[in-house]
Amino acid sequence: MKGYMQRKAQSIIEYVMLFIIVVSAIAAVHKYVYRSMNARLKQVQEELTYKRN
Repeated sequence: MKGYMQRKAQSIIEYVMLFIIVVSAIAAVHKYVYRSMNARLKQVQEELTYKRN
C-alpha cells in the first residue's frame, strides 16, 4: 500500500509540474503575440493615416 501511495503522489507532482510548464509557456507566448498584434495594428493605422493625407 505504501508503494502505491508514493507512486500516486509522484504522478500528481508530475502532472502539477507539467501544468506549470504549460501555463508558463502559454504566458510567455501570449506576451509576444500581444506585442505582435499591437505592432501590426499600429502599422495598419499608420498606413490608413498616410493614405488620407
